[in-house]
Amino acid sequence: MATDPVLRQGPDSTDLILRAGPTGPVWNVLTSAGPALLVPLALGALTLIVALWMALAGARASTVLVVVGVIAGLEYLIGWPVLAMSRARDIRRVEFTPAGAPVSLRLVRSAGPDAWLPIGALREMRLTHKVVEPYQGDHKPAVSTLALELALQDAREQLTLPFGGDPQRLATALKALLGPTGVVVLLRTERSTRDRPQPNSGWTSGGSASVGSGGG
Repeated sequence: MATDPVLRQGPDSTDLILRAGPTGPVWNVLTSAGPALLVPLALGALTLIVALWMALAGARASTVLVVVGVIAGLEYLIGWPVLAMSRARDIRRVEFTPAGAPVSLRLVRSAGPDAWLPIGALREMRLTHKVVEPYQGDHKPAVSTLALELALQDAREQLTLPFGGDPQRLATALKALLGPTGVVVLLRTERSTRDRPQPNSGWTSGGSASVGSGGG
């Protein structure tokens, strides 16, 4: 479930919620079942080649359909656990405890929480708000994302999420929470304009040069 990153204080911890919804290995596997349906579609060209080869070889239509169904089923059964494993380490929230003056933190992933770390293990939190604005005459809305980078002692975690909120408000709340612990919180805004499609071209590219940036 998509949600804007938000800082939420509870009785025992303050959580930076990045993706809404439950966590845990079972839940991760179950929520991967639906997206895994895209695997047979992505591999449809290969399945079609097999079907055409069988048809040209004289196989009956019913036999071709059975083989195509078996191949699609195998693609799904293989793609499901692969997708679940690839999503297992997605960060869903960052927990800071105690709630008001944190001394520990942990990353909660799709497959469950990591071990608790001392707050000193987090050296820096960098927020990059990226806005791709429409060119003149473009009817598509602007696209806004928030990239989060956590600089830990032994690792660097990064993720990018859709974002429609106020990045300055989020950064200010994080500074108020983490500033006393010595954790540096940085905010940068990058704006660019969507490329205008070229004449006689049926597609548009993703972005263009940045036209402005700021920090806080």
